Amino acid sequence: MSEAATALVRAIEERSFNAWPALEIAVLNGWILRFAEGYSKRANSANALAPTAAFAEMLPLVETLYRRHGLRPCVRLTPLAGPEPGPVLDDLGWQVLDPSVVMTAPLPRGGAADDAVTLLPTPDKAWIDGYAQASARQDLKRDTLARMLAAIRPEAVFATLAEGGEPAAYGMAVLERGMVGLFDIATPAAQRRRGHARRLVEALMAWGRRKGAMQAYLQVTTANDAALPLYAGLGFRPLYAYDYRAPADAPR
Repeated sequence: MSEAATALVRAIEERSFNAWPALEIAVLNGWILRFAEGYSKRANSANALAPTAAFAEMLPLVETLYRRHGLRPCVRLTPLAGPEPGPVLDDLGWQVLDPSVVMTAPLPRGGAADDAVTLLPTPDKAWIDGYAQASARQDLKRDTLARMLAAIRPEAVFATLAEGGEPAAYGMAVLERGMVGLFDIATPAAQRRRGHARRLVEALMAWGRRKGAMQAYLQVTTANDAALPLYAGLGFRPLYAYDYRAPADAPR
């Protein structure tokens, strides 16, 4: 990977850490170990930023710290991790979980606000409860989610799209240094395949553009067959891939 590509990956990784904050962190040889009571792999994994030591020597301490907190050890491998960790974890029999891709898109000019989309600067209980129901995540802890969202320091917005007086899609965006990150796009089961997610994402992209951002980014699993074509249709293109690794004795 070229220096310019590496710099762009690091820029997005830094922003995504800030946009989806862990409740606690530890820094270890250029890796950021994130802890958030088990809610989401993003906030409960070891992430490379600028590694400075051999991964094999560091891994036992990573395992110890996560197990001490009652969490399964988890490592997120982006291009910043370099070539060493993958073979080390393969040799140990660690599982590959949730292969994902980070996608970016330029923000189009002239995006108008959508009257059906309500934008809040902080999430209220209705947004958190609605997102929790729409996402149907098994690991979701509403109190933990509320504290994580309250810890976001860059400017953020929390969106709800209504159709016929009923919430039809949820999502959030975080603005930092010319980029806007899109997170937690969710549609209630009864409202899916009606174009609601597309409208909500367009509204968040328009908000980012009005705020001066020039580029959007998001993270999506490669198994999400509904979201990938949606994002491609909005101009998003893959920038880099990542996955998670966890010991075989850990729950998925």
